[in-house]
Amino acid sequence: MTEKIIIIGAGPAGYTAALYAARAELAPLLFAGPQIGGQLTTTTEVENFPGFPEGIMGPDLMFRMQQQAEKFGTRFAYESVTGVSRDGESGLFRVATAGGEYAAEAVIAATGASARYLGLEGEDALIGHGLTACATCDGSFYRNVPVCVVGGGDSACEEAAFLTRFASKVYIVHRRDTLRASKIMAERTLAREKIEAVWNSQIVRYLSDASGELEGVVLKDLATGEARTLDVKCVFMAIGHAPNSAFLGDLVDRDQAGYIIAAGPGGATKTPGLFAAGDVADPRYRQAITSAGMGCGAALEAERYLLSRQ
Repeated sequence: MTEKIIIIGAGPAGYTAALYAARAELAPLLFAGPQIGGQLTTTTEVENFPGFPEGIMGPDLMFRMQQQAEKFGTRFAYESVTGVSRDGESGLFRVATAGGEYAAEAVIAATGASARYLGLEGEDALIGHGLTACATCDGSFYRNVPVCVVGGGDSACEEAAFLTRFASKVYIVHRRDTLRASKIMAERTLAREKIEAVWNSQIVRYLSDASGELEGVVLKDLATGEARTLDVKCVFMAIGHAPNSAFLGDLVDRDQAGYIIAAGPGGATKTPGLFAAGDVADPRYRQAITSAGMGCGAALEAERYLLSRQ
């Protein structure tokens, strides 16, 4: 059986693409992969998604999106896609998983980007409980308490500046003695009264309270080897993201960081019939609402592509 459209990824982009494709009666097949619901399943309360003035828990938002897509006919396969290829003669895609191979006329890749963390003991349990990679998403939950940002590039500076609206103190923990950010960005960041740089340091251990919430970190001074405790209520990671795009091989163009480069509207790639949506193609915003918008665009353009094949 050849599917009209296969969607890879179960985050805001994938679910929105599935919703639009299903309502267009394309009977999409969505591969959920290992993290059903995407990064929002690791977030607690979401306050900046339109339509929920009282806020909504990240997993609940994703479950509602899944229900809505399923209501209109989306089918779900709980497998991870290992590779995609396209037959040049027929134009059909072959989507490979550990369990078999599927054929489709069009494919939407909405596999997201995984935030980089430190890999320390107990890290997974703290994500959403004082450990996050999105200041825009979670900064407002840490009003009038000290927090820290890990990183030294422009993104770290942007996160730290944003957090000064809420936190009582923002520490920037960096492995070097100068920021890697652009000169003007670094100067503006360090000039802010609430921001303090912690140079030549790295986090070696997280400290949590009895309820499992972060209450501090242990820092190692890379110059002296000495350890000390820093009392913070949240750690914001700003050491980059890894786009989940490798499985597409040469079917797409990527930037130096691995993000898919669009070649046309709706996340159209250089391969006809293959579209990219959400964080896997968005190095700039990486928000649930922008991912959903990209999923909508990808589905609409995929529908137009399928019509052109008739």
